[in-house]
Amino acid sequence: MNYGFVINNDTCIGCHACSTACKSENEVPLGVQRTWVKSVETGLYPNVTRNFQVTRCNHCANPPCVRICPVTAMYQRDDGIVEFDPDVCIGCKACMQACPYDAIYIDPDSGTAAKCHYCAHKVDLGLEPACVVVCPEHAILAGDLDDPTTEIAQAVAKNKVTVRKPEQGTAPKLYYIGGDDVAMHPTAVNRTPDSFAWADVLSLNGGDGHGGKAPEELTAYGKKSASGQALRRPEPQGDPSGGVIQIGEGRMAEQMTQVVWNAQHKVPWHWPVPAYLVTKGIASGLFMILGSAFLFGLIGVNNHVFMASSFLSLLFLTATTALLVFDLERPERFLRIITRPQWRSWLVRGAFILIGFSGLVALWWLGELSVWMEWLPESNVAPFRTPIMWVGLPLAIGTAVYTAFLFGQAEGRDLWQSPLLPVHLIVQAVLAGSAMLLVVGTFLDLGTDISSVVRASFIGALGIDLAVTFMGEFGMSHASEAAAKAAHMIVKGRYARSFWIGSTLLGHVIPFGLMFTGSPGIVAGLLALFGLYLFERAFVNAPQEIPNS
Repeated sequence: MNYGFVINNDTCIGCHACSTACKSENEVPLGVQRTWVKSVETGLYPNVTRNFQVTRCNHCANPPCVRICPVTAMYQRDDGIVEFDPDVCIGCKACMQACPYDAIYIDPDSGTAAKCHYCAHKVDLGLEPACVVVCPEHAILAGDLDDPTTEIAQAVAKNKVTVRKPEQGTAPKLYYIGGDDVAMHPTAVNRTPDSFAWADVLSLNGGDGHGGKAPEELTAYGKKSASGQALRRPEPQGDPSGGVIQIGEGRMAEQMTQVVWNAQHKVPWHWPVPAYLVTKGIASGLFMILGSAFLFGLIGVNNHVFMASSFLSLLFLTATTALLVFDLERPERFLRIITRPQWRSWLVRGAFILIGFSGLVALWWLGELSVWMEWLPESNVAPFRTPIMWVGLPLAIGTAVYTAFLFGQAEGRDLWQSPLLPVHLIVQAVLAGSAMLLVVGTFLDLGTDISSVVRASFIGALGIDLAVTFMGEFGMSHASEAAAKAAHMIVKGRYARSFWIGSTLLGHVIPFGLMFTGSPGIVAGLLALFGLYLFERAFVNAPQEIPNS
């Protein structure tokens, strides 16, 4: 068995019966959807054509959501259906980042991932999915693609069919007859807040709306509505938790192509993720700098600096773990990453790298603390210092780098698929670690040898980070339109001010200059950390604002 869908866009009338039946059959809450109908108008009035596209999970033969899920909550059945288990899901939202089709959402009632599951409970009883049964035009076909006698297999054989984003290598099994480019490709039409004929405009208390202009009495963002709820300016890709529906201004087809209606999706990862990249970089960078310098004889033993640095590394590793748990929709389930790991996921691999590195840093700190507190003589601790550094160095590098491979599994965000990302994360870790050591040097005497290493590491990391950023991440052409749009948003769009003024000027250029003026190292270090956070914020957020549906 190999279940799939065929949707005939030539006969679809855009009645939304499929999306309504899906909601009813699966008790899908308001504000989220497993199936939705996208409408796009082409032409100029009065010569206008409206194109419909039914969108849902593609039940890929090579599903990236299954690979990235750390606890096997998202899994593929033997019959090809990509199913999910809400009783297992921890709400990490990684599957949402991995899906190139925006097919997955977080259920607002359960806090777990959900999507079209092919009405598996009906299929197991020999019945068809609810959307197939209710479609008045028989525009949706479902069945076994491997059985040549089925209607769906014959439809695929007889018609010219297309799939969405074949370049992703997911082998989607949702085929379209008469698929129109302007509807099939999410970036084919530049969607502005006024481009929808019917749009969700307003969000209340944290809902992320998107769409046309709100009426005058609802545009006072920062004030309160009649019900006393705070009004917030909507974010791109927002998914409303409450709102109003408006008719767009002007004629409906005043442009050659415009999206009339589409479902909006929440941005899954917010500030905790860029913050975790910084805290993780500090923790691993501290160890990488001091550990490698010690092992290669560039510095001697400095118990006070080693103790302070190991404590800070452990502290920021704790902060990293806290941020990761905080970002989960079901944080009480976070231990399932350890108790039922899915080893293909870099969330799992990264978690075990973090655990191993944290344990080793804790041993290092306890050893240095024992000497400082005179619990143990230096002669008892010294033999263990070198083995700890040798074992800890690859773990520190792994801690800094594993997120690059996690981002690589997030196939829905093309900008993150950069082959330079592992190198970039190592450079950023050295930058963060040396910046923190400059801060430490304000309160502790680092000594001449450590000060020299820290200064060289900081200046070198600033220069290399700028080179990797401008010559690699943003200087080279990007492999896809989505990646190019996200990069443009960072360099010239929404995040340009924080990128150029915050990350580049305050975070790199000024700290570099301060290192040659005799200014306190704490100023350069804190500015560099601030600039690093602004860069990570833009790098994490911008690709999520490029629509996948």
